[in-house]
Amino acid sequence: MSFTKDSANYRWTDGELDRHIQRTAREFSLAVPLEAKTTLTTTAGSRELSIAALTDLVAIEAVEYPAGEYPPSYVRFSVWLSTLTLLTDRMPAAAESVNVFWTKLHTIDGSGSTVPARFEDVIAGGAAAYAALEWASFSTNRVNVGGRDVWREYLLWGQERLAEFQRALARYGRRDAVRARRLYAPATPTVDQATVTGP
Repeated sequence: MSFTKDSANYRWTDGELDRHIQRTAREFSLAVPLEAKTTLTTTAGSRELSIAALTDLVAIEAVEYPAGEYPPSYVRFSVWLSTLTLLTDRMPAAAESVNVFWTKLHTIDGSGSTVPARFEDVIAGGAAAYAALEWASFSTNRVNVGGRDVWREYLLWGQERLAEFQRALARYGRRDAVRARRLYAPATPTVDQATVTGP
């Protein structure tokens, strides 16, 4: 017995599946981003550095200035739009190297993927969940060869897979993980409802 593929009757187009994969990869990236390190160069007389070249930026984790010392010299910093400001008393007197440790979005395309192999099933499960939920919405109030409850089966299956995907993000995500790192005071004091400022 042989089977042939009918490309005109695929349940999801390649474009639809790509969209679900990219959505899942973005959500995964916000929980488990790709770590990166970039060396920037200061301008004499300025503590500001452009981070416009850090594409798909999720967060700046640490800034080492001046670079190359041992132990590393990490400094406080602030970020506004595409400008990183060194919050240090030392004013760069010349072009000096600054190591920026940051996280970025993962990429998945035809040339490869930055997602570690052990997480590929997490991405696949999340994309399948979104695809099933989309199909459930599409097939509501339509005639289906599988019966009247086809949409409900897709909905339930998609919801279960999505819950599994969200549990995986919570389990592997950096937000709730215990990490050894030096703590820095924020650039501005934290404001809460118990704090009274002003006259």
